[in-house]
Amino acid sequence: MFNEATGPLRARDVCQALGHDLLPKNIEGTRAKLKRLVKLGILTEADSGHFTREHQPSAP
Repeated sequence: MFNEATGPLRARDVCQALGHDLLPKNIEGTRAKLKRLVKLGILTEADSGHFTREHQPSAP
């Protein structure tokens, strides 16, 4: 999903794309998982609550 996104995604967008009900508990759980991916260096948090994929350097 992040590979095809044209801009940052919010936790609500990710929940909707995954087919989860847009309930506060689902959105908060998704946000926590996205923040974990930020700590692992897989995603970046552009602004508060806006997540994008970490850009990988191009191979020569």
